[in-house]
Amino acid sequence: MPLNKGFLLASRPQGVATESNFRFFERDIGEPGPGKVLVRNHWLSLDPYMRGRMDESRSYAASQALDEPMIGGTAGEVVASNSPDFKAGDKVVSNNGGWQLYAIQNPAMLRKVDDSKVPLQAFVGPLGMPGVTAWVGVNRFIQPKAGETVVCSAATGAVGTVVGQIAKAKGARTVGIAGGPEKCRFAVEELGYNLCVDHKAADFAQQLAAATPNGVDGLFENVGGQPFALTIARMNDFGRIAICGLIASYEGAETTSLSDMRLVLTRRLMVRGFIVSDFLPDWPAALGELIGLASTGKLKWRETIAQGIESAPSAFLGMLKGKNFGKQLVKLT
Repeated sequence: MPLNKGFLLASRPQGVATESNFRFFERDIGEPGPGKVLVRNHWLSLDPYMRGRMDESRSYAASQALDEPMIGGTAGEVVASNSPDFKAGDKVVSNNGGWQLYAIQNPAMLRKVDDSKVPLQAFVGPLGMPGVTAWVGVNRFIQPKAGETVVCSAATGAVGTVVGQIAKAKGARTVGIAGGPEKCRFAVEELGYNLCVDHKAADFAQQLAAATPNGVDGLFENVGGQPFALTIARMNDFGRIAICGLIASYEGAETTSLSDMRLVLTRRLMVRGFIVSDFLPDWPAALGELIGLASTGKLKWRETIAQGIESAPSAFLGMLKGKNFGKQLVKLT
């Protein structure tokens, strides 16, 4: 059996996460037991939710256990199987393959994928959890109508990339929020956002107002912080807000709050926080639509790729600071 390498959670962050919170390991992976499958991970997905799981506070899911491989979605290949449903060579995706080269998996946690028309790593990006998150938020909660204005923060991130394209296809006028001129150009020129405003600009508030002269009907929130506060203040009556992430608040640097809850009441806003794993019945429809779009070149995305498992901690911490452009991945092979 091959030598496994990866990272454990060594300690819980006290404030901002650092590389010292992770510990590198090397050990034999062992044989897959009865009914189990051994997977060689080729791609590791790095996502903001991982930072919340590093803490011990109550949340929607259990905290990451100390001295265990960091949780993470992976795409890879079966190398040994004791399950009749999988054979060596099958390409598979898992939500819990972890920060490691190999993983012994429960077959129920694996999904076979066909990477003949789209690259394998897309199945942990726009054709995986981030893409389904976008699909659920837009279709279940924002439900844009033709001509309405939909704003999405982190517009060029793994989720926001798909949000803009889905909302635009439904006839909405889409406005992205991103960090820096290059990301804003990509949002407009490649992803099809009507406009994109730079939250790092000194005149961000003025840019946002100019981009939404008739207010905001739908908001897909990934970030929180001051951009969220400024955008919610521009919501129209009966506006819909889908919140799937508040990355600006994950390490205590910036809180996300409303200065006056009367805004929600007087404008009759719908504010819905959601976790995509609560919507498993929607996954087949969402993935079918997204894979169909991607295989015909109608779904665009971008990736930031770190090389080798050793790069995972620094890539993860950089992503939390917005250093990535598009989906943050680690290439493991």
